[in-house]
Amino acid sequence: MTDSAPIRPEARAPRGFADRRGRDLMAERRIVEAVAPVYERWGFEPLETPAFEYADALGKFLPDADRPNAGVFALQDDDEQWMALRYDLTAPLARYAAENWETLPKPFRRYAFGPVWRNEKPGPGRFRQFVQCDADTVGSDRPEADAEIIAMAAEGLAAAGLEPGQAIVRVSSRQLVNGVLEAAGVSDPSQTLAVLRAVDKLDRLGLEGVRLLLGEGRLDESGDFTKGAGLSAPGAQAVLDFLAVGAEGGDDVLGALDAVVGATASGRAGLESLMRIQSALKAMGVGPDRAVIDPSIVRGLEYYTGAVFEAELTLPVTDDKGRPVRFGSIGGGGRYDDLVARFTGERVPATGFSFGVSRLAAALAASGRTASVARGPVVVIAFSEDDMAHYFAAAAELRAAGVPAEVYLGRAGMKAQMKYADRRDAPAVILLGGDEIAAGQVTIKDLDAGRAAAQGLSDNAAWKAERPGQVTVSRDQMAGLIRAILSAG
Repeated sequence: MTDSAPIRPEARAPRGFADRRGRDLMAERRIVEAVAPVYERWGFEPLETPAFEYADALGKFLPDADRPNAGVFALQDDDEQWMALRYDLTAPLARYAAENWETLPKPFRRYAFGPVWRNEKPGPGRFRQFVQCDADTVGSDRPEADAEIIAMAAEGLAAAGLEPGQAIVRVSSRQLVNGVLEAAGVSDPSQTLAVLRAVDKLDRLGLEGVRLLLGEGRLDESGDFTKGAGLSAPGAQAVLDFLAVGAEGGDDVLGALDAVVGATASGRAGLESLMRIQSALKAMGVGPDRAVIDPSIVRGLEYYTGAVFEAELTLPVTDDKGRPVRFGSIGGGGRYDDLVARFTGERVPATGFSFGVSRLAAALAASGRTASVARGPVVVIAFSEDDMAHYFAAAAELRAAGVPAEVYLGRAGMKAQMKYADRRDAPAVILLGGDEIAAGQVTIKDLDAGRAAAQGLSDNAAWKAERPGQVTVSRDQMAGLIRAILSAG
């Protein structure tokens, strides 16, 4: 009898889930580290909720089959209750607020960040797990609460690295759309949702594409047909006239909107809310380079009930081939006054803003704003087993001076160690041979200077001959010179 061959699983990540290394993770961490103090200065406290929620707490993902896995990743607990990984950070907040409402300060102001999971078909740039960062106020129906969230979102984006004019928060109200629908005689919920989804595609399809989706439907380039909202021609035109205000209204956009929807109860309510939001934003010093009224912003999620807003990257960016691209939305939010009521039966007003941390990091990278991302560590080259104590002492001195450093702990030779340092994106390496140790010196090779010089050298012989950026100094000068290299980089 012979032993069977061992079973070796294929090393692969599940579809839609990505492995990420240092630079990407550090870029995201620095965004959170920059935004969190902004939210705390505005009086928002951090809150962490579990990765899992009971499936019936996730709103539109209520189980309607034996296994409620439409859109979420679900499993059955040992008490036979279905749990699911959170789809976003808002539904857990609604559950938390309902569960703890009696003891919470009201309004309750919280921010949160962490991974969320979506059981959807993955695609290019579309993952099943990603990190979100949210800020919400629960318990205030004042439009000024919406304005505060908008102003804080603009400040958070600036703290993350986007200057005024490079990202803008566009603000509207679902009540305005309701006013248009009211004037057009639309009351069926499914038709209302179809209209909202059509309007939400304005930036991608233009007015003509939206016109088709408001009517019978649209056939795209691939031959796929999307069923439309089924509005009459006058009803569709009323929606298109409303959307045109965003392009033509200018500073008097609210006045132009009043002419379109002011005759309806919903439209008047939406206009009053936006006027108060605009007034509060002005009082907080938020100008049109950071936030504007734009009626085309409706947001597709069903639970928004009032003001809605979307943050858009306006800075020109290019793809990896240098072609200009429109990056689009980097976050959004709005008022959702019915979400907590799912648990309590009582309406609790709420408003909030959310952005995808990974998407914002990609936006910053696309705009060339990644300078704040930390570099790799300084690498201390290991020449001899007998001198390991000297190498560790040098690394410890650098770390004590606030410089990330490590001793190479493989068993490769000098050439491979230098390649290792380059792959770590190390700014420099420390060379401690026998002569340096005996003289109380170190040799520092400035890899940043070497990389810059190599770009201007035509052949490898010149590179070797010039040995750019290498200097020998006394040991007590080591940390200061390394800090200078880091500052220059």
